[in-house]
Amino acid sequence: MIKLLKNLSVYKWIVLAVLGLVFIQSMTDLYLPTLMSDIIDKGVVSGDTKYIWNIGGLMLVVAALGATASIIASFYSSKAAMGLGRDIRSKVFNHVEQFSLQDFDKIGTASLITRTTNDITQVQQVVIMMLRMVISAPIMFIGGLIMATSKDAKLSLVIVLAMPFLIGSVLFILYKGVPLFQTVQERLDRLNLVLRENLTGIRVVRAFNREKEEKARLQKANVELTDVSIKVNKIMAFLMPVMMLVMNLTVIGVIWFGGIRIDNGAMQIGDLMAFIQYVMQIMFALVMASMMFVMVPRAAVSAKRINEVLDMKPTFLDEGTKSANLEHGTLEFDHVSFSYPGAEESALTNISFHAQAGEITAIIGGTGAGKSTLVNLIPRFYDVTNGAIRVNGVDVRESSHEEVRSKIGFVPQKALLFSGTIAENVRFGKEDATLEEIEHAARIAQAEDFISKMKDGYESVITQGGSNVSGGQKQRLSIARALVRKPDIYIFDDSFSALDYKTDAKLREALKVETQNSTVIIVAQRVSTVIDADQIIVLDKGEIAGIGTHKELLENNSVYREIVESQLSEEEIA
Repeated sequence: MIKLLKNLSVYKWIVLAVLGLVFIQSMTDLYLPTLMSDIIDKGVVSGDTKYIWNIGGLMLVVAALGATASIIASFYSSKAAMGLGRDIRSKVFNHVEQFSLQDFDKIGTASLITRTTNDITQVQQVVIMMLRMVISAPIMFIGGLIMATSKDAKLSLVIVLAMPFLIGSVLFILYKGVPLFQTVQERLDRLNLVLRENLTGIRVVRAFNREKEEKARLQKANVELTDVSIKVNKIMAFLMPVMMLVMNLTVIGVIWFGGIRIDNGAMQIGDLMAFIQYVMQIMFALVMASMMFVMVPRAAVSAKRINEVLDMKPTFLDEGTKSANLEHGTLEFDHVSFSYPGAEESALTNISFHAQAGEITAIIGGTGAGKSTLVNLIPRFYDVTNGAIRVNGVDVRESSHEEVRSKIGFVPQKALLFSGTIAENVRFGKEDATLEEIEHAARIAQAEDFISKMKDGYESVITQGGSNVSGGQKQRLSIARALVRKPDIYIFDDSFSALDYKTDAKLREALKVETQNSTVIIVAQRVSTVIDADQIIVLDKGEIAGIGTHKELLENNSVYREIVESQLSEEEIA
């Protein structure tokens, strides 16, 4: 928690101003009961109307000063706390941006969302409370004790007797409640995960009639969160009635023994009323402190979860300095092996090949052969376990992420579009792309036809996740996004699977001209997509089973021939 609060140093002048204003407010609150005592003892009892008006006017001024200080303190404490939340959220996001895919897998997307939203909100709320109460509660407590003792020292023993009950109840409730805060946040993570899976996978859920089962799964996560939340809130809810009970019993004791002392002439009525006010202020200070004791542990749990993300070092840091300009559009895999964290077997073993500019290299193989894993290593989404990958002659680990990825146009297996216009989505590949460049990229990607039929053309809005366009249209827009970048290396990870054969053929024909000075890597399931490639890499169980042209592999490679025979007829093969 302290580590996160260091980020408040940016707002140190605002924090100091808030503390000063809270101090003024607290002093005015402590001064008012004394003025009220004077009005009763010196004005009301003696019938001095002028004195009542004078002190009453002073009370109004003091109350107005305290109210003004309180309002301004509330404004600036909120400003500092919200600013802190914004800064931490940006810090977490910027740090997470450096994570590799395996780092994301380690924490989980759902948990990262919870930590960036709910956990930071918890910290914000407690900072607001701390700024208002960290000064106010001690001043009110100590000041109230001093003022009450100055009115009647013997009557102050009633307060002393009440203290152990208050402090004991607060500590007991915290002992029971604090361990549950961590569970609450973990259950919230779980609920977020299940909800996210249901929303993103709604088509699959409905296609297999799994609505009832998924509702039950969500209900279970929801009930688990509800149960632990009710449990912790029951414990915390017990705090306020205990505080109020002790407070009211203390006031009764003060009135009882104060009445006796007034009857004996040892105390005046005004002093007793002021004493009661100070007792209320002391108790209220303890209530504020107890609320802090409730919120701080929960915020501390959230702060710990936030710090876990900030303290987590990316699997590989962007420390590269070499410029990848020694060669143009070359890609080399040099005895590359890769294993996913915790996996029993390697996903790729001893992969070696060389791809030149102007060549099309196709990668084909059965499901689970390691095709997508291989291309995900090129932009360094994951780091190789052994060997080296060189882009333009430079090891990707020795060059910065930005340098390597600026040379690559990547079209992922799952086409992903962002909310915004078509032009904005294509421009995602090149921020300063002109409309002519966007139109050219769309034309090559065979997207021009369907875009021209849309009402607003390139300014047509794509909804979240691209739900208002088809799978094939998504793929073509994703390809256009890569084409507008004009990179040295194009990577198409099974990017033609949603296209019909006619569109596929037209697209590959257009790509030949567009990418003639670049290296093209195509991952495909269909033999027809890779048949004209300069070299075809056949993967089988994470290893290279053969490299060559379609004709060479058909004659000499049994794995490739098996794939071809499963897709083409004897006439087509011949």
